[in-house]
Amino acid sequence: MSSLRVQRVASLLQRELADVLQREFGDQLPPMITVTGVDPTRDLSIARVYVSIYGAPEQRRMAFRRLEELTPQIRAALARRIRHQMRFMPELRFVLDETIERAQRVEELLSRIQEERARREGSAS
Repeated sequence: MSSLRVQRVASLLQRELADVLQREFGDQLPPMITVTGVDPTRDLSIARVYVSIYGAPEQRRMAFRRLEELTPQIRAALARRIRHQMRFMPELRFVLDETIERAQRVEELLSRIQEERARREGSAS
C-alpha cells in the first residue's frame, strides 16, 4: 500500500469527520471542535484523529470525554458516508491536539521576556 493512498485516506477522513461532527453531532458536542489532522496506520486499521477544542481547560476535558463516548456512533456515521470509497472503516482514536494552546503559551512567555527586557533597559538608563 502506498503512502499516497494513506495520505488520500487521511484527507478524506479529516474532511468527512469534520462534517460529521458538525452536522450530525453538533447538538451533542460543543461548537468549537476542529479536526486538525488524521494519521492512519499504514494498513489503515487505525486512524488517530487530532482535534482541537476551544474553551477553558475543564470545558475542553469534558468535551473530549464526550467525544470519546460518542466514538462508536461517530465511526458508524462516518462509515455510512464513505462506504463507497473505502472497504473497511478504521478504528478511530481521538487525540487532543494542544498545539494552539502551546503556541499561545510560548507567545505569552516571549511577551513577558520582552517586557522584562524593556523594564531593565528603561531602569538602566
